[in-house]
Amino acid sequence: MILTELTFECFDNTTVSAVDRTLNGLMDALRYNGQVLGREFPILMQEGQFQLRVVCPDEDALQPRYHSPQVKRALQQLADACLTQPKVRLLGRDLNSEQAAPSASPSWQVLYTTFVHTCSPLRCGDTLLPIPLYRLPATFNGDHKAVIKWQTEWQACDELQMAGASDAEFAGLKEIESPHTRLFQRGWDLRGRIEYLTGTPTYYYQYRVGGTDKESELERPCPKCGQPWRLASPLHDIFLFKCDRCRLVSNLSWDFKLT
Repeated sequence: MILTELTFECFDNTTVSAVDRTLNGLMDALRYNGQVLGREFPILMQEGQFQLRVVCPDEDALQPRYHSPQVKRALQQLADACLTQPKVRLLGRDLNSEQAAPSASPSWQVLYTTFVHTCSPLRCGDTLLPIPLYRLPATFNGDHKAVIKWQTEWQACDELQMAGASDAEFAGLKEIESPHTRLFQRGWDLRGRIEYLTGTPTYYYQYRVGGTDKESELERPCPKCGQPWRLASPLHDIFLFKCDRCRLVSNLSWDFKLT
């Protein structure tokens, strides 16, 4: 990921509230198009200009050819707050985050995230590197807001079940594990939409924990079609199960070791 600085200059008198509203609207539009990552964007006011530092998936993330209609509209509204178009400066690669997948088309891809990840939830199936969403055709209504909202909810459930400090743990686990929940079904539908738009086989990750014993876990069938789906060896040391018919992947229950 690339740490990037955005600078906006005032060309006339304005108000802090107008600047705050306009810049946060722009950041929301960029976030929902996958061009910036994260949810908090501190704004620094300094000598007639405003600066933000954001994390972008790759060096080309803020190029105009990737802008959604929402981003274009937010950029046009900068003038209403007496702000210039942003000056973009690439500061360098963030060593604590993952590199984006190469732009070449993967042989398959997967919707996979965890509560510690801020990168794109769409991963290259060949390398498991994140694929920036702005490279894809818009999922719905001009951008990728539906995917980002799904990711936010999935991560919230994952954090609840990982904390394990309340009854909410079980509700969160059910949402990301059971194929009958609305969150699971919405994610699976989104992966189908992405597959349709990109023409690339796209899978959905089923989180798995618990189970009676390792032997029965190794033999559990695909939760959608009921057919065997165990692989000879795990993909990326995570996915031991893969159903090409239902476009699902899953791990051996985290309660048991692969070897």
